[in-house]
Amino acid sequence: MTKQGRVALVLVALFAAFAAGGGRCRAGGPRHPGDWPCAQARVPEISLVAVWAGPSLDQAPQQWREDPKVKSLVSLLAARRLALEDAEKQAHEFIAGAGPEKVYKAKLLFAGLFETLNAQRSSVMRGLERVGRKQREAVEKIRIDMQEQRKAQQETSANDAPGLEALNNQLAWEIRIFEERGKVVRFVCEVPGLIDQRLFALGRVIGQEINQGE
Repeated sequence: MTKQGRVALVLVALFAAFAAGGGRCRAGGPRHPGDWPCAQARVPEISLVAVWAGPSLDQAPQQWREDPKVKSLVSLLAARRLALEDAEKQAHEFIAGAGPEKVYKAKLLFAGLFETLNAQRSSVMRGLERVGRKQREAVEKIRIDMQEQRKAQQETSANDAPGLEALNNQLAWEIRIFEERGKVVRFVCEVPGLIDQRLFALGRVIGQEINQGE
């Protein structure tokens, strides 16, 4: 098979893979909008009721930053580099050692985690949408360049003409970038779900510790 033929087959595969991955070349629905490149449904933010079964947080969302220990612990527990099991252990130990302020401290801690992890999640999703937009634009650019390639093939008598070879190389480079970016996207698409799991697990630990104090 010629280089041109291989490029054509790759282009067909690109369109199929991009559509299957959620990156539609047209506007999608609210859970799979046009710039969303993931197979997973796009859920804009974590719902409090989905991750918290404890008492009302009251003023904790406005107050958690005022407690230096809580603020520091929130930053530590929200970092994905800290294993979830270790994060759960540290959350448990902090609340268990809070004494009479256990419930209040627990509310502060979860309020901080909810805000921080939701913000992380939103940032990741905005990044994915930017990449999805680039991928959609890349598919269109490759399509246009393929048309130019076919036109050039028809107008030249030698397949090794410098202009045609340059166009072939350009297409190969564009396809390589698209494929490499797609590998990264598939990995990052898992991150919002991992954040969801982390917040749910920490909320469960914190809620259980509150219940033990009742």
